[in-house]
Amino acid sequence: MIFYFSGTGNTKFVATELAKLLDDEAVNVTTLLQKRNLGPFNSEKPFILCAPTYVCEAPRFFNDFVRKATFTGSKDVYYISTSGGYSGISGNIIGSIVRRKKLNYKGCAEFVLAPNYIANKKHNRPSDDVIKQRILKTKERIISVTETIKAGEKLKSHHVWLLELLIDYPSNPIMSYIGHKTKGFTVDSRCIACGKCERNCPVSSIKMQDGKPVWHGSTCAHCMACIQNCPVEAINFRDRTQNRKRYHFDDFRYVL
Repeated sequence: MIFYFSGTGNTKFVATELAKLLDDEAVNVTTLLQKRNLGPFNSEKPFILCAPTYVCEAPRFFNDFVRKATFTGSKDVYYISTSGGYSGISGNIIGSIVRRKKLNYKGCAEFVLAPNYIANKKHNRPSDDVIKQRILKTKERIISVTETIKAGEKLKSHHVWLLELLIDYPSNPIMSYIGHKTKGFTVDSRCIACGKCERNCPVSSIKMQDGKPVWHGSTCAHCMACIQNCPVEAINFRDRTQNRKRYHFDDFRYVL
């Protein structure tokens, strides 16, 4: 059973491709969280967890899901990380959670695709040609990762240095709390009240009121699903996303 979270389609692509090759099912964690469904989930095949990298780790709500969910059947768990170039300590954190659940952590595979965090102007989107090359390389590598999983072998990820652990473990929670605020999200007159932003929010921070999305609570995941999936580009975060080109994996599916 394959569990994934995907804000703009990158991780969904990897998860669904793995599901095809492994004759398995890919389950959207956003749907499970909205239904408050924590299992038990039973599978005789290895469990595969797929998530993007936010602030050098998987989204904190994804880590919490893995921590609280009940997995039965197979004891083996693989982790798949997607990022714009650096997966940080995401594999270490997931591995630690998995081992505490008395399951066998079978390593992490990292895939580099297009970054989607446009709420920071320092994060530049690669050219379309680079994005296409990354997608094709990812599709090719998925095959080798699949063979490793079928063989029951461990996946190998990049070496995490002690300095990374010492910096990232204590700083990630603080950086996420400070940077991932709901205050600053706006919606303009182009909104067509489709409700897509509410349906795509993995932490239920968005509620439709009077035909417009309203952000509740003080923090969110900053997954950019609301901004990047808006069909009319009516949503922005402060002035940081104004006039910035949106990204969604499906816009590049034609290269496959």
